[in-house]
Amino acid sequence: MAADSRPPGPDWLDVDAGPVVRPYTVTGGRVRPERGFDLVAFVVAAPLDRVDLAPLQPEHRLIIEVAQRPVAVAELAARVDLALGVVRILLSDLLSAGLVVSYEPQPAAALPNHDILQAVVNGLRAL
Repeated sequence: MAADSRPPGPDWLDVDAGPVVRPYTVTGGRVRPERGFDLVAFVVAAPLDRVDLAPLQPEHRLIIEVAQRPVAVAELAARVDLALGVVRILLSDLLSAGLVVSYEPQPAAALPNHDILQAVVNGLRAL
C-alpha cells in the first residue's frame, strides 16, 4: 500500500485536531465536583517550585501552570480549552490535594444595600 493512500472506510482520526480525549476520561467518569466553584471565583495555584508535577495528569499540570496568578474559573476553562464542568472537577481534585486555593465572591446579600451607599455618597458630597 502506498504511503499516501488510505484503506477504505470511515476516517476516525482528524490530523488537524490531534488526539481526542473524551471529558469523562479526563475526569475518571465523574460528572460532579466534590466542591462547587462559582464561575467568577478566583483560583491560585501553589508555586511551581513547590509542586511535584510528575504524578499529575496533563490537564492538572496545565491548570496549575495557568493559575500561577489569580484567574477566574470561567477564564481558566477558556485558557486550558476544556469544558467548564471538567475544569470544576479537576479544580476540586487540586483543591483536595492542597495545590490550589479558591477565593469565592461575596454573596449579594452580604453587600451593603443601595440606601446605605447613597447615604455615604450624599455625606461625602456634603463635605
